[in-house]
Amino acid sequence: MAEIKDPENTIIMETTKGRVVIELLPDVAPGHVARIKELTREGAYDGVVFHRVIEDFMAQTGDVQYGKTGSEHFNPGRAGMGGSSKPDLKAEFSDKSHVRGTCSMARSQMPNSANSQFFICFTDAPWLNKQYSIWGQVIEGMENVDKIKRGEPVRDPDTIVSMRVAADA
Repeated sequence: MAEIKDPENTIIMETTKGRVVIELLPDVAPGHVARIKELTREGAYDGVVFHRVIEDFMAQTGDVQYGKTGSEHFNPGRAGMGGSSKPDLKAEFSDKSHVRGTCSMARSQMPNSANSQFFICFTDAPWLNKQYSIWGQVIEGMENVDKIKRGEPVRDPDTIVSMRVAADA
């Protein structure tokens, strides 16, 4: 098991494929890390589907509006079109590279449109560098991310069973 150096800046994500531990990068994207932790602590990500999963690229999740199973607004056909009730975030692009295990925010064509959705890279994706806000890195459980069902949209998608800040777990 990976050593958790900073429990306040580590996420433990239990998925339908197993545990994934993510080290947060508050020095790289403080606003995005704060949002991820805020939504995590509210339980917003619990039950959210991985709605867009592309082989040799990434697994996308985090639509707490339409992608949360069991909620009144859950709509598999709209998963990926929503965010959260919170305002969109100002972009925090950095010199960090999108590599295997990178956690980065999804957004529309507008740079300052990231809200709650994020993706985890299966492989290096250098074309995303300096265009998406990187907020974390998988330090354990990447083999579980690799098992997430593929699709655009995904049929019978995998979900985030629970997501917790390690300090709270």
